[in-house]
Amino acid sequence: MSNMKISIIIPAYNEEEYLPKLLESIEKQDFKDYEVIIADANSSDNTREIAESYGCTVVDGGLPGVGRNRGAAVAKGELLLFLDSDLELTEGYLENIVEDFEDLNLGIAITQMTALSEKKYVQALHTWCNWFMIASESIKPHGAGCYGIVARRELHEKVGGFDEDLDYGEDTDYIERIAEISNFKVLRNAYVIVSTRRLEEDGLLTLIKQYGKSTINDFRGKRTSADELGYSFEHESENSDDESHEDAISTTESHLESGKRLKIFYSVCGEGMGHAIRSSVIITHLLEKHDVYIFSSERAYKYLDEKFDNVYEIGGFNTVYENNEVNNVKTFLDALKVSPGDLKNGYRTLYKMARQVKPNIIISDFEIYANLLSKILNLPLISLDNIHMLAETEYEEPKKHKTDIFTANAVARIYIQNPKRYILTSFFFPPLKHPQKAAIYPPVLRDKILKLESEKGDHILVYQTSTSSLNIVEGLKAIDEKFIVYGFNKDETDGNLTFRSFNEDLIYEDMRTSKAVIVNGGFTTITEAIYLKKPVYSTPAHKNFEQILNGFYVEKLGYGEVHEDLDIDKLEKFLKRLDVYQKNLDKVEPWTNDAILKDLDESIEKYAKTNYKHFHSFKPHHRK
Repeated sequence: MSNMKISIIIPAYNEEEYLPKLLESIEKQDFKDYEVIIADANSSDNTREIAESYGCTVVDGGLPGVGRNRGAAVAKGELLLFLDSDLELTEGYLENIVEDFEDLNLGIAITQMTALSEKKYVQALHTWCNWFMIASESIKPHGAGCYGIVARRELHEKVGGFDEDLDYGEDTDYIERIAEISNFKVLRNAYVIVSTRRLEEDGLLTLIKQYGKSTINDFRGKRTSADELGYSFEHESENSDDESHEDAISTTESHLESGKRLKIFYSVCGEGMGHAIRSSVIITHLLEKHDVYIFSSERAYKYLDEKFDNVYEIGGFNTVYENNEVNNVKTFLDALKVSPGDLKNGYRTLYKMARQVKPNIIISDFEIYANLLSKILNLPLISLDNIHMLAETEYEEPKKHKTDIFTANAVARIYIQNPKRYILTSFFFPPLKHPQKAAIYPPVLRDKILKLESEKGDHILVYQTSTSSLNIVEGLKAIDEKFIVYGFNKDETDGNLTFRSFNEDLIYEDMRTSKAVIVNGGFTTITEAIYLKKPVYSTPAHKNFEQILNGFYVEKLGYGEVHEDLDIDKLEKFLKRLDVYQKNLDKVEPWTNDAILKDLDESIEKYAKTNYKHFHSFKPHHRK
């Protein structure tokens, strides 16, 4: 076998529109010591003919991992360059790769990307993606096909190539395995050009979604171009007949057989307890008719695992707080350090269970991995949470929080993209942006709360977990009121302060008999206080816009006040106005869970997939 420097391997499926541009950009390279291998996944268009016309070697392909391995099996080059088919190479790309591999003694690397657009915000997005990959390269080697993966052929063979059992994340898995036995780098001088047509057509809101997806896909080991962010994988079995995709997996409306139990994946954000508490009510209802498989992390996982069967632990993204303020830098750095491994393990847990269970539908309470699973397996997704009030309603914006608003909206759009339905829960009801796809219902309440009869006692309930609140404790002693204080994990009495460790039943009773509640901006505690008609003094965590918005509407609706901190002077003034807030709270109609549960039942019936003929193998759709 004669040797050459680079073998360029390109998996393709119905890529007649994009492949010529890539092949032309390869031909324009000054570096000529290369071959091009197209791994064609049985395209029905002219992909194979185009490849042959450019002098490429064409082999039978399949899923990206399969195609890459089949291309590598016939490769003659010392270096293997894996590219996706809808990009272009910049001038000097191949030469820069060779030089960097020799100078840096690399075993595997990825290249960077630049946008085919002159718009500054588009360029900024891609610049950020490159920076992100470089910043994290020493923490967790990972990458994506859209950047270009370059590996030494001997190392490819040593690790056994791409894992063909992985229908997702095979890029990152491949990079990690080779990086364990060699040097990894994001190359600084080699760039691929990615198309931004969809971004330019869809506008800023879609850009925000794509921006978020790009970050996620970096961790997923998938490309971060705009074209590829909406990529889905749905394969027919190799031994299947000519059935269409639509025949393979059918979606029906109001089609469920009477009494048929569906299999539901319910995925819950693990940060805080509000998501888990709400989800426990929903899951209890669903279990009456369906089989439910639950996925969560941290405290939420422990809470749900004690209540239900079929609960599985996955990783999750966590916000870092310092002195009752979101630390965005530490949150980001923590994500860089922890999230790649969490994402890989979490997604694998979900995917393995999906192969075993074959779920009919996914419900997500602001949990990101379920969204990824939905996109990869083309499973219908329902979003049920309070967070998407930020993205799906025309709420009144609090002043002085423009940056926090932008961040919160971006995060909301990152976590869930284009579900079948948004089921929102809130104590305030602004206009919906997309009423045909979303609805707002009163907060989901536990049966224990619904059964409570409110009574005005002689104490004020304090639920504060921020360390900054410790200094305020001394100030509370100076006020001529009784305070029952949760959040400091102790049981003792200090003058007019009674400290309690968290106890679900006891805190219910203390809230029921309180005359006011002091709390941060957490949704669950605020809504339970409103239901029990207790005036609220809210101190949202700084830079946490969801909490800020909750506090803002508490004050706007006349249910209490919102302040940046637990200030003693302001608290005393608040206590003098309790009667005013009480009159407004007395006008709040009693809430029930009936309407939101009915909407969920109807949405499940409408969107659940019931006919799986080919679940285990997937094929990429041709992009229009």
